[in-house]
Amino acid sequence: MKIWIATGGTGGHVFPALAVADELSARGHKIIISCDGRVRKMVADGAPKGSKKVHIWAAGVGAKSRVHQMWALFKICVSATALVLRFIFTRPDRVVAFGGYASVPAVFAAHMWHIPTFLHEQNGAIGRANRFTMRWVKTLMTSFHDVSGIPKNTDARVVYTGLPVRHEFIENAGAPLPAKMHLLVTGGSLGAQILDDVVPRAVVAMGNKKIFVTHQTRPENVARLQRFYADHKIHANVLSFIRDMATAIVDADLVIGRSGASTVVELMTIGRPAILVPLAINPDQAANAANYEKLGGGFAIPQTKFTEKWLSATLGELFENPSRLEKMAKKSLVKNTAVQTIADTVCK
Repeated sequence: MKIWIATGGTGGHVFPALAVADELSARGHKIIISCDGRVRKMVADGAPKGSKKVHIWAAGVGAKSRVHQMWALFKICVSATALVLRFIFTRPDRVVAFGGYASVPAVFAAHMWHIPTFLHEQNGAIGRANRFTMRWVKTLMTSFHDVSGIPKNTDARVVYTGLPVRHEFIENAGAPLPAKMHLLVTGGSLGAQILDDVVPRAVVAMGNKKIFVTHQTRPENVARLQRFYADHKIHANVLSFIRDMATAIVDADLVIGRSGASTVVELMTIGRPAILVPLAINPDQAANAANYEKLGGGFAIPQTKFTEKWLSATLGELFENPSRLEKMAKKSLVKNTAVQTIADTVCK
């Protein structure tokens, strides 16, 4: 079959798309990948050999400025029209979209030509772009069992598939806790100021000098946090970027971080207890954290309640009861077969 994969916007949309593209290509299907300019190089570097790449014009419509919103909509409309015409000559057998506004043109074009379309929602709450395109979709594939915001009048079939992650996370699934009082703090690629403000003080207040902290932060905060930990004789590795996140998670007994979909699913794939602090303005992260908490693998705590006092008490309780951390790790572990499941769903 000829399969068109639509992605773009951020790495959170691109990496799962590329993982599925690799699997479908390995099964002998012809792959075409469309993306916007923001991730063009990422797609070019990671696309399977022999696949075709198509650049489209798209931007997020969530900008505050009315002018920017209208301009973004214009870009999407132009790209949708271009793909409708392109499909006259390059008619795919399937379209698989991985969310975001960069997926809208391909989904619309597929609808116009009655091509079976599969849409993946990575978060625990359906995004605006996906909610808009649901009217044209045959199957919605989800990262979590519980996804809020799915339109009630949709005719699409909803299938739980999970979220594809990189091979190194799959290879470390179920790795035992190191039991070395190792705390990993990560706020994502840009860091998280509230984690920088609360975690170091809570670790000091806990009063346990045996703890080791790996703390990922913004580049401008590295020197300040290094000095703080050193002044209070806390063993810590402070850095602005973690190149091998899978190893960092495997080496941790407990993780504190945001709750983007990729982060949550990576924790579930390896099986690690965590304290998740959703970004306050992002309902998707709150839904992701809630799904994780339901497993029993950790805590979903809003920023307003994420205080030094609460965290210090919680860290003390957890690290003084390693058996509880082990139970949380086992509960958080979810087998990840997302790549194979998505490929099977698309190929049926």
